Amino acid sequence: MTRVRIREAILLNVPTLGSERIPKVSFTKEMKSDYTILAPMMAPIHFKIISSIMENNGYHIELLENCGPGVIEEGLKYVHNDTCYPALLVIGQMLDALKSGKYNIKKTALLMAQTGGGCRASNYIYLLRRALKKAGYDHIPVISFSMTGMEKNSGFHLSMPLLYQMVIGIVYGDCLMTLNNQVKAYETEKGSAAALVDQWISRLAKQFGYNEGYSLKAILKNLRKIAADFNAIPCNRKTKIKVGIVGEIYVKYTSLGNNNLEELLANQDCEIMVPGLLDFMLYTLYRTPENSRLYGGDGISAGLIKVIIRQIQKMQDAMIDAIALYPNFAAPSKFSHTKSLGEALIGTGCYMGEGWLLTAEMLDLVERGYGNIICTQPFGCLPNHICGKGMIRKVREMNPAANIVPIDYDTSATRANQENRIKLMLAVAKENMYNEQDRNWKHRMPDGRQDVFEQMKWKPYLPNLQFHG
Repeated sequence: MTRVRIREAILLNVPTLGSERIPKVSFTKEMKSDYTILAPMMAPIHFKIISSIMENNGYHIELLENCGPGVIEEGLKYVHNDTCYPALLVIGQMLDALKSGKYNIKKTALLMAQTGGGCRASNYIYLLRRALKKAGYDHIPVISFSMTGMEKNSGFHLSMPLLYQMVIGIVYGDCLMTLNNQVKAYETEKGSAAALVDQWISRLAKQFGYNEGYSLKAILKNLRKIAADFNAIPCNRKTKIKVGIVGEIYVKYTSLGNNNLEELLANQDCEIMVPGLLDFMLYTLYRTPENSRLYGGDGISAGLIKVIIRQIQKMQDAMIDAIALYPNFAAPSKFSHTKSLGEALIGTGCYMGEGWLLTAEMLDLVERGYGNIICTQPFGCLPNHICGKGMIRKVREMNPAANIVPIDYDTSATRANQENRIKLMLAVAKENMYNEQDRNWKHRMPDGRQDVFEQMKWKPYLPNLQFHG
């Protein structure tokens, strides 16, 4: 619109572009002491640890766990139904919480993450403000949680010490999540692993309260003790189907976004493996030096980020070493190894959404024995359809045994259809597992007895059978 047309529009009182822009309500220093900050729950173990760190830094954080039809209804009511499914869920969850009467809306703020990338996640915060205005809550401050500094609030600041502590919290969260998933599938007393996770979250929160647990020595000590405690839980290590979960970060981790996928797999007697949140953080940080290498740019910033990445990788190495002490556990792969796997199929300049990391995680899971993979993706999520669903054929060409199914999650997607597709994948996984048992038993049988084996029809009972020459 030219200046002349703008002037004419003003004289005629015609709305111009930007005239209905939602004003930003800042979160001030005065608000920090007595405001409750509501934040969406994504990765439960990680976020509980991080919330305790935030509490120690003067912020009163409450993680939202409200779910059910009301959340989706609120999202559909105030957000366009073509908007990214995670945005619809998060905004719906916040509005549902505000309307619950549980919080003093005059002393409440909302926290929303912004990635700063090309993904629509950069726009979620503006969608939230527009939804708040429609619902009559436009006086509520919305805080941008962004490492790129997209927005600034005088009462909320991500200082370097706070960021360092949060990285450590993610390391602890990855360790607890990995061990919990590998123990709860086999524990003889149900709930033992979950109880131990809660104990360690409380123990770490207590350490953080005394400003302890942050040094590399303390991290290594805690990680080794965590691994030892999980190894001490009595387990029945019978053969089970191993399933890996990858996909869009929100839908991958949160039960609200994936319709309680982990619970479904547990009921199907599976062991699950979910890649850690630390890899996603390293992937995000690696963007700066990778862009500098590919396209040129600020070499100083790239060098500084590389130093930070090396420090984080030291913490990751400490976690891997602690878990690897026990043969029953499958330790996570180093980020550098996962990255090298991805480079065989996809360029590391692909940073839209989960980008090349999504492909690399599938390859890493197959390599570690979790070749039955569910790729969770919001319907219409372009990065996931390209780097996830679009790369499945290539992954299978490299690993013919890979059994991968993409599952779309959306308000219009029926849960029954999702579960049926997952159960079909598990049926293939079960058949593959029995075939593998067949090959192993035939290999172990004396010469001349394989024909007897071929006549047997009771494959599910093979682990209980013994053959004598």
